[in-house]
Amino acid sequence: MSRIKVIDNDNANEEQRELLTIIQGQLGMVPNFLKVFANSPSALRAFLGLHAIAGEGSLDPKTRERIALAVAQQNECQYCVSAHSAIGAKAGLDSAEIEASRAGSSSDAKAAAAVEFAHALVEHNGGITTAELLSVRNAGYSESDIVEIITHVGMNILTNILGKASDVDIDFPKVELELAA
Repeated sequence: MSRIKVIDNDNANEEQRELLTIIQGQLGMVPNFLKVFANSPSALRAFLGLHAIAGEGSLDPKTRERIALAVAQQNECQYCVSAHSAIGAKAGLDSAEIEASRAGSSSDAKAAAAVEFAHALVEHNGGITTAELLSVRNAGYSESDIVEIITHVGMNILTNILGKASDVDIDFPKVELELAA
């Protein structure tokens, strides 16, 4: 049971209902974490706006999902690990790549650099080393790409915090936080 109220059509005001209807139309469902976000329509609109803009960037969907998986695992957010395992599979990541991403790497060398950089950002609260920055640059990421990686890390930290603070019910196939040995 979520520790923060979950907003649905039964308890939503007009503004919340309108936002939930838009999300339903776009995704075919309204994930529970967005129902928690709906407590503040302003916060939900801000998140949806950032998510939409970040999705327009140069990072491909698989890399974005790899980053989301790495950050969710690192922050121990079971809701987000579960959600991004399902979303990552839809984006084309196989189970081995989902596990690798959760462990902070990838079988794809360029993607591994992005995931490792994301992991370092979280580990050091943004205080990365010059070597970590050079590593992602040397893998072929532009300054724009690097800023996008940072944006995705920040956006995922936000959702990890919301998922953990609310203890929202997982509405995706549940994935355990422990990685396979």
